[in-house]
Parts: sequence; C-alpha cells; structure tokens
Amino acid sequence: MNRMLRRAIVLGLVAALTTLGVASATSGQGATPTNFTRGTLQSGDKINTANLKLKIRTDIDVFTQSITITPGGHTGWHSHPGPVFVTIASGAMTFYDGDDPTCTPIVYGVGDTFIDEGGGHIHIARNQGSTNLVLYATYLLPVGAAPRTDVPDPGNCPA
Repeated sequence: MNRMLRRAIVLGLVAALTTLGVASATSGQGATPTNFTRGTLQSGDKINTANLKLKIRTDIDVFTQSITITPGGHTGWHSHPGPVFVTIASGAMTFYDGDDPTCTPIVYGVGDTFIDEGGGHIHIARNQGSTNLVLYATYLLPVGAAPRTDVPDPGNCPA
C-alpha cells in the first residue's frame, strides 16, 4: 500500500474515532494552538551523540505548534499518542496528571522544559496566572495521527 493511501486511511480513522468520543470528552477553554510544521522521520534514521541516542524504528511524524492559554483557561483533559517535548515561553503552566489521586499540581515557568510520555497519559494544563501562558510543543506521532485526543475528566481533580 503506498504511503499516501496509508496516510489517508489513518487520518480517516483518527477523524472517525475522535468524532465518536466527543460526547464525553472535555474540551479546552481559552487555549489557541498555532501550527508551525509537520514532517516525517524515516525508519532507520538515528542520532547518536554524547547526550542523546535516538533510533527511529518506524516512520514517525514530527509536529510543532505553539499554544496560547489565556488567564483562567485550560487545555481540557487529553492525551497524546506519542511523546511531546514542551517548553514554556511565557507565563506559568499548572499541570495535573490524570493518574494522580491527590491531584497535586506541577507548576512550570518560563524556560522550563519537560517531556510528556504520551501513549495515552491523561492530563490537563491550566493557566492559573494573570498573564497569557505560551508554550511550544513538539510531538513525535505515528504517521498521520492527530497530536491529541480529548478524553473524559478522570474525576481526580475538582474543576
């Protein structure tokens, strides 16, 4: 099956599954993404430096966007199909983990960087400050996959 046909089938399935899950999913409020670029790393590509080793086993898409969240806004509960590299450019982000029964917030400020493991890890990011939060996210995704999936509130954090 050629690459374009595979990509079209995957995008169609992602769209269908996303549409089916919208009724119980949470959506963001005051969060505006700006898409920059998307490209594909080929199977077999690798990097091997003193600080990083990366070997691509199957083709993956690399997708970069910025997300601006207004004061009081949030991303909604969601997950990602692959890892996400996140850097805070302005403001502060308060992160809540869907697996944390105590709903302990983690606050990231300007210049902080972290990696979201992806693979269905459920979480929400909130702007609990008084200025816009701007973050940059670079996603490593299955070819053609959406960068996020909205999910129902796991019920461990009060609104």
